[in-house]
Amino acid sequence: MSFWGSILSALGWEPGAQDGDNVRTGTITTERAGDQENGTSFLGLSATWACVNFWAGNIAGLPVTVYRKGPGGVAVEATDHPLYSVLHDSPNYDQSAFDFWEFMVASIELRGNAYAEVAKRFDGKIVSLTPIRPDLVRVTRLPSGDLRYAWTDDGTDRVVGQEEVLHIRGFGGDPLGGLSPLAVCRRTFAAASAADRAARAMFANGARPSGTLSTDKPLKGEQRRELEDLLREKFVGAANSGRPMLLDNGLTWQALSLSPEDAQMLESRQFSVEDICRVFEVDPHLVGHTAGNTKLGSSIGDQTLSLLKFKMRKRLKRIEGALEKQLLSAADRANGVSIEFNLEGFLRADSEGRARFYDLMKQFMTVNEVRALEGLGPVPGGDVILAQMQDIPLAAAIANTKEPAQ
Repeated sequence: MSFWGSILSALGWEPGAQDGDNVRTGTITTERAGDQENGTSFLGLSATWACVNFWAGNIAGLPVTVYRKGPGGVAVEATDHPLYSVLHDSPNYDQSAFDFWEFMVASIELRGNAYAEVAKRFDGKIVSLTPIRPDLVRVTRLPSGDLRYAWTDDGTDRVVGQEEVLHIRGFGGDPLGGLSPLAVCRRTFAAASAADRAARAMFANGARPSGTLSTDKPLKGEQRRELEDLLREKFVGAANSGRPMLLDNGLTWQALSLSPEDAQMLESRQFSVEDICRVFEVDPHLVGHTAGNTKLGSSIGDQTLSLLKFKMRKRLKRIEGALEKQLLSAADRANGVSIEFNLEGFLRADSEGRARFYDLMKQFMTVNEVRALEGLGPVPGGDVILAQMQDIPLAAAIANTKEPAQ
């Protein structure tokens, strides 16, 4: 049993024994009180969809670049490396790089694992990566110590070795796979789904009058129909809102307000959104939930920095580490080849922040290096690092002037 598996077991959570959940694939086969839940229904929750889409879309929008050490140990883009076009441009025949990484990141967030079949040429060079649905993959360890991956593709059983599959593991777990948020946090998603179903049932089947008109006298059928027609004609609709009502023969009007039970249901749905956001480490306001949120930070820059430092960076390092370990050869690693997400893509949406970044970096970067990040061509004399003439000895400043010292 893995470290995290033993922790969960100690807390009383036993995968498969009670809930039928598989912590590695995220397969959920819970049936309780006539209710059936699965990963698809949980993804149908708007908060789950928004959180997964947030991470998948934002990480997929960052270019994946292969670097190698250049002159002076400086990392330069290795555009001639076989993996560069596969990771940066087109991982396979059907998908763009954005499509591929969006699927892979979504798989990690939902199922705790992302898999892709590795296709190689006769000389061992990788030519494509084809994603595999994580809920279909079964991972086992052979007596030799190697891992074996098995899944069914269009009715065909596939069994391959670990050198033919890229496996990116999520949080926790062990070499066989990461923990699935859908399975480990199933109760959170099930509670949110139950509240969602209750709301749908109330609005689909429930009657919600704005008030009641009552009398202590019995009404005949014609009198009841006459009163109902009068109410619809004169008092129903936005145009008739607030219109005074004249009552006689002991009739009384009583307005209906939101019941405590309904108010609790609305609060429960709001809490479910916040609870799901905690599972995926997404600030609620980033997925459109701003109720009660008064701590958005002093600026968009502060929020973005917090996102990069505490939440996104560990996700990127997890993917980068898997790519370098499983796709790079020993010779590549010995030659200083690395694979990284380019975080400069985030600066493109913030012109002011991008300008401040370049202003700080110009003491380390040349003008042409900055222009290259903006997609601009080089300029003459732009390959020299410039420095401002400040904080220098007064005598040196006087010596560089045309006026003689007094």
